[in-house]
Amino acid sequence: MNSANQNIENLIALCKQKNQLAQFEIYNRYCKAMYNVAYRIVKDEHFAQDVMQEGFLKAFTKINDYKQEVLFGAWLKRIIVNYSIDFYKKNNRIAYDDFDNTLYKVEDSAENLTDSLDFNALKVAQILNAMKSLKDNYSMVLTLFFIEGYDQEEISEILNISYANCRTTLSRAKESLRNKLTEI
Repeated sequence: MNSANQNIENLIALCKQKNQLAQFEIYNRYCKAMYNVAYRIVKDEHFAQDVMQEGFLKAFTKINDYKQEVLFGAWLKRIIVNYSIDFYKKNNRIAYDDFDNTLYKVEDSAENLTDSLDFNALKVAQILNAMKSLKDNYSMVLTLFFIEGYDQEEISEILNISYANCRTTLSRAKESLRNKLTEI
C-alpha cells in the first residue's frame, strides 16, 4: 500500500472522530475534482460550488458509512454525482418523461457504434459544446458515461431508470451527438 492511500486512511479515521483539520485536508485534496464533477452536471459554476460543498458536508456526516470497499475518491464522487443530479432535477425540472418515453426498441443502425467520424480530429471543446446542445437527458447520460466513467448499469441506478431504458437513451444520445458533430 502506498503512503498516499495510508495517509487518506489516517485522515478518514480522524474525520470519523470529527477532526476538522482532517476534514479540511480531505476537502483540499478533492475539492477541484469534485467541483469539476458537479459543474459538468449542474452546468453553472456558482451552483456547482454550492453543490460540491453540500456534497462534502453530506460525505462528512456519512463518513461512518464509508466501509473502504471502494477508494474514498470514488465513494465521494458518487455522493457528488447524486447530489448534483438531484440539484439539477430540482432546479431545471428535467422532464424525466423524456427517459420514460424513450422507446426500448433500438435501431440496429444506432446499436452499431462504428463511426465514420474521426472523433480524434475534433477538439474536446467542440465535443463538449455539442453535448451541451443536446436534450438534457441525452447530455446527462453522455456526461455520466463518457466523462464520469459510469457504466450503463450504474447510470440506470443513478438516474433511477431501467437498464433497457438507459441503453436506449445512451444509444440515441450517441447518435444525436454523432449527428451534431457531423454538422461542425
